[in-house]
Amino acid sequence: MKRLEDCKPLMAMVAIDLAFAIVNILLEAVLDHGMNHLVLITYRLSVASISLAPIAYFCEKDGRANLSVRILCYLFFSAIVGASLTQYCFLLGIQHTSATFACAFVNLVPVVTFLLALPFGLETVKLKCSSGRAKIIGTVVCISGAVLLTVYKGPALLNDSYSIAALAASHGGDVKLKKTGESWTVGCIALVAGTLLWSSWFLLQSNIGKRYPYQYSSTAIMSGFGAVQSAVLSLSTGAKSSAWALTGKIQILTVLYTGMIGSGMCFVGMSWCVKKRGPVFTAAFSPLVQIMSAMFDIPIMHRPLYLGSLLGSVSVIIGLYILLWGKNKEMETSTSKVVVVEGITTTTNTTQGYSRSYD
Repeated sequence: MKRLEDCKPLMAMVAIDLAFAIVNILLEAVLDHGMNHLVLITYRLSVASISLAPIAYFCEKDGRANLSVRILCYLFFSAIVGASLTQYCFLLGIQHTSATFACAFVNLVPVVTFLLALPFGLETVKLKCSSGRAKIIGTVVCISGAVLLTVYKGPALLNDSYSIAALAASHGGDVKLKKTGESWTVGCIALVAGTLLWSSWFLLQSNIGKRYPYQYSSTAIMSGFGAVQSAVLSLSTGAKSSAWALTGKIQILTVLYTGMIGSGMCFVGMSWCVKKRGPVFTAAFSPLVQIMSAMFDIPIMHRPLYLGSLLGSVSVIIGLYILLWGKNKEMETSTSKVVVVEGITTTTNTTQGYSRSYD
């Protein structure tokens, strides 16, 4: 029974990553059809907020009593860096590159979070220990892989000759398929910005989780704020009224699925896994999203697989797991030290008890 309980976070993260992989493929499909980024984000976050609100209302009644103006301000800023602006950057990146390529940047989030946490004292590096050296090496390898992904595309290894024809046939010939070098650069810049924002959200969320530990309520409120922000941004950028009309089953399916599952239950599930096993465990499953996306992206969407994407992705995954190994080693060392200190304290107290009895 205990083993089954220990496996629940693992099974939850596998299910969450599979859901995220499907989200990426659906988003890429509707963006190729020309759906407005900000309109999609607004609908997605609105669906997430509406679907989570009843659950939060009935399951987290104490959350309403503990909700303050300060918490609302935190959640509003959290929506900017974690929902509206971040999703816009990643959607822009997916449109100009591919879902598989975008997932490689998602893999960098734990590394970037680690680097951002250093100045705030949330992470430490001890170069004399193997764990500290592993974290540095893993960070360097990850960043090198991201640079390789950005600056080197290389020859196509798969789907080079028939990818455009297959996509045009599957989408009725109305898709903007040509992704030039300039478009690829725009996509890379957007993905870098999204990675920085998403990493910042983890730091902010760790603070919010301590002050307001209600996962359904905080996610519902954050999604609601994000929907309003995206709508205002969409209207300010001059989105046409026709862009708000959902045309076709694929757009409706994407809005409902990415809202209820991608921005709703997946966020709640990740928060639960962080609470149960910590952020390192949760981050370790990030590369799984890329692998699952590739399983859909290459054979179904007929996206070409480039040498630069393959080499860069492998480097990112290797560097990530070196970093996570160092982090796990550091936690094991800290735990063993605590056990030793407790043992010494217990022995000291026992000896003092015997001395008093002898006296």
